[in-house]
Amino acid sequence: MKIVILDGATVDPGLSWDGLRALGELTVYPRTPEELVRERIGDAEALFINKISLNKELLTRYPKLKFIGVMATGYNNVDIDACRELGIAVCNIPSYSTDSVAQHTFALILEICNQVALHNQSVKEGEWFRSEDFCYWKAPILLLKGKSLGIVGYGHIGKRVAEIASAFGMTVHIYSRDQEQTIKSDILSLHCPATESNKGFINKDFIDRMKDGAILINTARGVLLNEADVAEALKTGKLAAAGVDVLASEPADPANPLVALPNCFITPHMCWTPKEMRQIIIDGCISNLKSFLSGESLNRVDL
Repeated sequence: MKIVILDGATVDPGLSWDGLRALGELTVYPRTPEELVRERIGDAEALFINKISLNKELLTRYPKLKFIGVMATGYNNVDIDACRELGIAVCNIPSYSTDSVAQHTFALILEICNQVALHNQSVKEGEWFRSEDFCYWKAPILLLKGKSLGIVGYGHIGKRVAEIASAFGMTVHIYSRDQEQTIKSDILSLHCPATESNKGFINKDFIDRMKDGAILINTARGVLLNEADVAEALKTGKLAAAGVDVLASEPADPANPLVALPNCFITPHMCWTPKEMRQIIIDGCISNLKSFLSGESLNRVDL
């Protein structure tokens, strides 16, 4: 079997594809620009992708292709209807990043509340050496105990975030159970998938309903935010701060209105990247292909 990985660079640093190589003739490309996608798919029977898009027009060109493995949970970059029509199995890696995304959610929350990077920089620049007092703070430090956390999207990740919030002594509100209480929370954290109906739903109207000075966290999908409206709310102070690991367009555009704002803390879509999580992806790719070759349907999303 000829197996091709088109964009393995974000998954495999420090890890091995040997388990997949044992199943056939494997070619791994770290990255594939759009103009080389068709050439590199070639006569592959099994194809693994992360963020590369596969539409019907492209898929119809490859009659030998029988299996597509998405190296992620989301698979909206693959035309599933076309795959069904063409008899191509499609598998994903479900729920692999629950713990790391929940951890990163609180990394953003704690950075906003404790300003660790700001104070580390202050010390390194000599401000503590010159201080008249044994301590100082350059921004207000916020205590999580007693604060409320609203969670939009109460799947595996949302539930894990709720557990951590409870350990901090926070009150948790779930959007699907009580929208108004959730929207009025001190911190609002997004953990829902992006759909046609919720793209840009964090907009001016939604933000106007939020508590003044609230904090917004997004480790889900960038398109959930109307970024211009969020930027304006951050400028006016309606939102005290935001922490995001995802943007509507990635890699980030320098013109993105969130990038230059000092009260918007941005990380480069890295919440899923601990080595342990990436190993789960690789192991899942191997298991999914083995299952397909055995006539089984592990993690099939096209059925």
